[in-house]
Amino acid sequence: MSAHLTLRGLSRCYGSPAPPALSDLHLAAPAGSCLAVVGPSGSGKTTVLRLASGLDRPDAGDVLLNGKSVLDVAPEDRGIAMVFQRPMLFPHRNVLDNVAFSARVRGASRRRARIEAAEYLDLVQLSGFGSRHPAELSGGQEQRVALARALAAQPQVLLLDEPFSALDAALRSQMHDLVRRVRAALNPTIVLVTHDQNEAASLADCVAVLSSGRLVQHDTFDRIYTRPTSLVTARQMGGRNEVPGEVRGHHHHSVLGSLALPVDVRPPQGTGVLVFRQESVQVTGATDPGADIHGLVKAVQPTGPRSLLTIEVAAGGRPKAEEQSVKIHAETPPGHCAGVGARVGVRLAPHALAVVPPAPQEDLHRAQMAAGQNRNVGFPVPRRALSD
Repeated sequence: MSAHLTLRGLSRCYGSPAPPALSDLHLAAPAGSCLAVVGPSGSGKTTVLRLASGLDRPDAGDVLLNGKSVLDVAPEDRGIAMVFQRPMLFPHRNVLDNVAFSARVRGASRRRARIEAAEYLDLVQLSGFGSRHPAELSGGQEQRVALARALAAQPQVLLLDEPFSALDAALRSQMHDLVRRVRAALNPTIVLVTHDQNEAASLADCVAVLSSGRLVQHDTFDRIYTRPTSLVTARQMGGRNEVPGEVRGHHHHSVLGSLALPVDVRPPQGTGVLVFRQESVQVTGATDPGADIHGLVKAVQPTGPRSLLTIEVAAGGRPKAEEQSVKIHAETPPGHCAGVGARVGVRLAPHALAVVPPAPQEDLHRAQMAAGQNRNVGFPVPRRALSD
């Protein structure tokens, strides 16, 4: 009950002067896999699902299932079903008949469709809810019914457009368990659009990152999380540390000094932005001899049991003007006692470092200054990049 989905060179523009919603997108989801599509609002995520499902037609490109084009196949005949952010159940039908609707569209008898619907309600753990109407259900129950209705269409590919975003954390966790149960029982190919990186990590085999209608990275979640290839990807994954500088040899040179890069990170020589996860930064005492750098705590932001520290690091460890310093972020465990104004040591896990190209709008001359090509080692750090 799965198929290899291929999106080949998809482009879609909804008219000038709006920029293209998608531009020459090449993407594939192997049969039985779960692909998460992430990106900022307006990056083209929902457009991908609409073109794949047949709800919209591309200006260029093709949609293939198991190597065969379905571009001219009606949406209801493609073997693709979609669950939207809102359940969109039929309010005048009870739960059983909402789910049975898919089988009825396929031509099944009313009796047969209801028998199948009861099986799918059992799969989503809603046995006994068949006689209720949507108005009598909670939000999580409505989404389970919407999922059961989509599965009742017996799709080879299941498209999920942020279907759990309106649910609280506990319900989202339950829905994630349900998706795993569906994969084990039916093995459909799944394409999941989500803003939640935890959801992508929990459910997906691979992640595709979109920006401005273009694919910027497609890899496993772990690789995208720790080895982003662009600032767009690093920011989309919640990364907060960006330090402009220059790569020379296998080291990144910046206000932080000369830092050796992991063996699997081989960026081009020249201007590059050092990125690393805030949770990989270890804050230690100011006298720690093993610290890579030292800095001053400028802000402490509680994030539940953990805290996010903003630490200002000056070139060479000396107090300098703002343009010769950089702010880095560290996520500390419960009980960490460093407060605003404290001087601390910072250890950077070597395996957590990566380098990406600067954003097009960044001033490259500043990065060259940071790399020590001028006597003034410091550089103005883009405030936006460091305060996101």
